[in-house]
Amino acid sequence: TLLRLILAAEPELAKALVENEVTAIAYETVQVGRSLPLLTPMSEVAGRMAAQIGAQFLEKPKGGRGILLSGVPGVTRGKVTIIGGGVVGTNAAKVAMGLGADVTIVDLSPERLRQLDDLYGTDIQTLMSNPMNIAEAVAASDLVIGAVLIPGAKAP
Repeated sequence: TLLRLILAAEPELAKALVENEVTAIAYETVQVGRSLPLLTPMSEVAGRMAAQIGAQFLEKPKGGRGILLSGVPGVTRGKVTIIGGGVVGTNAAKVAMGLGADVTIVDLSPERLRQLDDLYGTDIQTLMSNPMNIAEAVAASDLVIGAVLIPGAKAP
């Protein structure tokens, strides 16, 4: 069973599906109104895994700089910037905060940033998405998680 079809990246899979007359539904594209209800649980998992796996790649044995997101007494916490405050970004933030990181979420929507601020208060920093804010946040970060969805478009 395939739940996510990215056929442009898998031409052999696309060819096999056509040759075998398979009817396939890409769960990530099923729409009800303006929502993507089957994508939501997939995005929750992706966001949580992004922070968890990202933290592992900060470790020296994985080729990282030896950053511990929680820090230790006398050492600052790791900085995580999440670009996109939707389902993936919010779930990435939950895990990053749980690991003790200093978390910043960048988003285009002032309304979404207010919601995140109401939800997390001073546990996170929120920034409007613009080239300057993104450049500064990324430069100051140990881990950057891309969590932007533009339905029907390639990830930016």
